[in-house]
Amino acid sequence: MASDTIPIRQGEELDTSAIENYLREQLPNLPRDNLTIEQFSFGKSNLTYQLKMGEWEAVLRRPPLGPVAPKAHDMEREYKILKEISPHFSAAPEPYLFADEKVIGSPFFVMERKRGIVLDTDFPEGVMPTDKMCRSLSETMVNHLVQLHSIDYQKTKLTEMTKPEGFMKRQVIGWIRRYERAETDIVKGVEQLKQWMLKNVSESETPAIIHYDYKLNNAMFNEELTEMVGLFDWEMTTVGDPLADLGVAMSYWIEPDDSDLLKKGMGKPPVTVTPGFMTRDEFLEDYARKSGRDLANMNFYQTFAYFKLAVICQQIYYRWKKGQTRDPRFAHLDAFVSSLIQYSLYTAEKK
Repeated sequence: MASDTIPIRQGEELDTSAIENYLREQLPNLPRDNLTIEQFSFGKSNLTYQLKMGEWEAVLRRPPLGPVAPKAHDMEREYKILKEISPHFSAAPEPYLFADEKVIGSPFFVMERKRGIVLDTDFPEGVMPTDKMCRSLSETMVNHLVQLHSIDYQKTKLTEMTKPEGFMKRQVIGWIRRYERAETDIVKGVEQLKQWMLKNVSESETPAIIHYDYKLNNAMFNEELTEMVGLFDWEMTTVGDPLADLGVAMSYWIEPDDSDLLKKGMGKPPVTVTPGFMTRDEFLEDYARKSGRDLANMNFYQTFAYFKLAVICQQIYYRWKKGQTRDPRFAHLDAFVSSLIQYSLYTAEKK
């Protein structure tokens, strides 16, 4: 299996000595080996690194370079969320420690290193996907989303960190503002979409813990691809409307019959276009059956989810255009943003 780490990109280096000293102060019984750091090749938002000392290994997450959006990339919040969720949800990595900006100039946290297979645009070399395998992977994704939404958040400290009342209205207003702060070019239809969302805000009755970036390439599976062993990128997690979480999951769930605008927005389409994977409608039906939730207003949630994805891509493109990241993957994200806005409008008009 190919390595999932790369040499650290220029400009994204870490102070190895400062991190090693801090780890030894905070964590007992670490091996005497020197700390080595490599960068993970995946991820488009926060910077993620592998830490190794002999047999000990962990993952470090820090914010991206340059100015960041208000309340975004909050390392301490993500650390606290994982601390509350990981005892109840085995796929969530256990967090080890948090550090403020005094150690390396930016806040970061260190967490458990999970091992397994992340599926993105291809299956691992030597794996021949079958209809049964793809169906099983789909069901695993549904099951873990239902499981996450069934955790009793009132038995955790998330009650002190979140405000589920009026969640969706705040989300619509907040993501519109985020888009406006990161706007670089005039995109056709965006004003119409803003007005539609503000007029059609929906809210389901029972809040839940939501991951809010739930997608196949944020999950990790065992070597047999039969179990989910990891779920990553918890920075957007909160207590809110579970159907918003479901909508976000569907915005990433690409089907074979989708337009090229959706399938190739970030390059190659994800493996969900492989025969055997559930369609979005099948995923929604399975979720509704297993969770018992009413999905009558999913049209709104899916429209908002495509807009939210457009905003995330726009924020990344804004940083690339301002020279705050050198990653060449981001150079043409503006075209994908425009496509997502158009697809949001198309979804809004569907009955």
